[in-house]
Amino acid sequence: MTRGKRTQTAQLEIRLLREGIVESTHQAQAAICDHRGRVLSVAGDADTATFIRSALKPFQALAVITTGILERYDLTDLDLAIICSSHQGTTQQARQVFNILWRCDIDPSKLQCPTKAENNSPLQHNCSGKHAGMLAICQQRNWPMESYLEMNHPVQQLIISKIAELLAMPAAEFIGARDDCGAPTYLLQLSQMATLYAKLSSGNSLELERIVRAMTYHPEMIGGEGHFDTELMRLTAGEIVSKSGAEGVQCIGRVGEGMGLAIKIMDGAKRAKYAVAIHLLTQMGWITPSIAETLAENYMSLSNVKRLEVVGEMSI
Repeated sequence: MTRGKRTQTAQLEIRLLREGIVESTHQAQAAICDHRGRVLSVAGDADTATFIRSALKPFQALAVITTGILERYDLTDLDLAIICSSHQGTTQQARQVFNILWRCDIDPSKLQCPTKAENNSPLQHNCSGKHAGMLAICQQRNWPMESYLEMNHPVQQLIISKIAELLAMPAAEFIGARDDCGAPTYLLQLSQMATLYAKLSSGNSLELERIVRAMTYHPEMIGGEGHFDTELMRLTAGEIVSKSGAEGVQCIGRVGEGMGLAIKIMDGAKRAKYAVAIHLLTQMGWITPSIAETLAENYMSLSNVKRLEVVGEMSI
């Protein structure tokens, strides 16, 4: 991957203020890359590695697109959106996952994502769409479903081959581990995550463009009411594609521009990554002041006595 000369600068600091007095702090690192993998701007170290977690989902969905699953089973962009999602388990979202399985003639019992204590079915798990997409590939290819989460299973090898192709790396070099849902996730540098989102949003691939369209046209499937990804994509009306990951990961692409942003909060705090995203999107001019104000009211003003502020900027 081609990088600029400077890949390390000061980190960003996120402060929790209680009536204007600092009570807690978080540290963040971030990188912006273009679709060729060049580091355009950085805060912290662009080579910092962390698990990409659920921000990988649009690229796991790429295996669904490229195998012709959508056409074979008459699936729509709504189905593709739920495959990319970390949804809230609403009735609408769970039904969309069920639609994938029904059209592919797969029993929901084949889903191996956990059933949480507060839920009645694995269909309600926030990763069930991703799992349904993997099972759909297995059904089409006649691959075993019982072991679809194993790292060496053909469906997982297909997925990592797609990611390896995008990053121009041998698939064998990727370091994987199980995500909380049981599926593999991968250890990537911030610059690699940003490059993936730059490629996703560049418009240079019909398959990736369809994934972006599904996510931005149906943001209610990606997260749900009040979820940062959903609200950001609603407000920007197709100009931004956004996907969060656990442990303080947030990835964003500027549609049509071929630029991607990857954020990592070093202590994993969810509240801090949203504040950093708003701060950097405003700094870069990717969102308007009015959108920034709306997002800040929802994700940076935590109560009438608590708010978040971000100190620092990206450096070229």
